Order: sequence, then C-alpha cells, then structure tokens
Amino acid sequence: MTSLADRIDAALPQTQCARCGYPDCRSYAEAIAHGQTGINRCPPGGVDGVLRLATLTGQPALPLDDTCGVEGPLTVAIIDEAWCIGCTLCLKACPVDCIVGAHKQMHTVIESHCTGCELCLPACPVDCIALEVVTPDRSGWQAWTAQQADEARSRYLARNTRNAQHRDAQAGRPRDEPLDTLAPQREASGETHHKRSLIEAALARSRAQRLASP
Repeated sequence: MTSLADRIDAALPQTQCARCGYPDCRSYAEAIAHGQTGINRCPPGGVDGVLRLATLTGQPALPLDDTCGVEGPLTVAIIDEAWCIGCTLCLKACPVDCIVGAHKQMHTVIESHCTGCELCLPACPVDCIALEVVTPDRSGWQAWTAQQADEARSRYLARNTRNAQHRDAQAGRPRDEPLDTLAPQREASGETHHKRSLIEAALARSRAQRLASP
C-alpha cells in the first residue's frame, strides 16, 4: 500500500524546480504528508495541482502562494550556442540531465526532457540560456502530462543514483590510487582557484566578443 507521501509525490509535476522551498518534489511531498507545509506551494502544478493535493490530504484548496512564483505555461531552456563557453555549470544545475555537452565545448538542451525548472539560468555565467514557451495556451497540469512527470522523476532519480555511486566510489578508493582521493584538499589548495580562473577568462572573452558585435 502506498503512503500518503507517495500519493502526493505522484500528484506533483516533478519539475524538481525547488520553488516550493524544498530541494525536490519528494521532499515537498514528505513535508505535506507530515503537516509541515501547505499544499499551495507548487507553481508548476498550478491551480489544478492544488486541487489534486486538496483531494489527497483533505485540506481546503487555497490560492497559490505567490511567494513561490506564479502558474505559467510549460517552458524549455534554449542555449545560445554562439555564446556558450562550455563551463559545464548548467549541466551540474540541471536536475533531470536534459543538458548535454563537454568541458570547453558547446552545450545543448534536449528539449523533450526539459522541465522548465529554470535552475540553469542563474548557473550560466554568460547569460546564454533563455526560456521558450512551449504551451502558450495551457499552464499548470494542463500543460504537463503524467507521463512527462514520471519520466522526469525517473531521470532525476537516475541522476541522484549516479552521483551517489560516484561519491561512494571516491570515498572507497584506496589511498595509493591517485585519482580523486584527495579531492577536497585539492579543491582547497588550488583546484577551485584554477577552475574559477578558467571561467573568468572565458567570461572576459565572451564580454569582448559582445562588445565587438555590431
């Protein structure tokens, strides 16, 4: 038998946008199930989403909490390939692995996988990512399907599993193996500075190109 948190999680759009104030949809579902937060904090679900949660929890349907954002159409991220510097920060920010690319190479978005979470926007140091409206006449759950939500959840969980496995592999690596054993120390002693320097150099080149553009 599924728990209340499971049923609430299934009623959320799985954008993993964190606008509700929780790190992901599952965390928000758990908080609702334990009476720790309201059912009206999910802008991607919209009014229909609040009604779904009201039915599941027996709570009254409330207007969306505008401190979390407003209901809107489905959007997808678009990367301006001419300005992408290949810093990979958007790859790390994307909760559903819909961005592909490599270090110092142009990145692109798999639009069919994008949930419109917007988390890649502040991560991009050159502002080369924009949102494109996909469903101008539909918003909330009217713009999203249960299948899309299930697929987004699967990609999010797969990403988390992969990251956890990577951390476990690093933690269990023998000391005589050179790769990543002393990653935290290297970060503190210069690796972070080196990475920041590379990004700053790329930003400088990007600014120069923009100034030179007609």
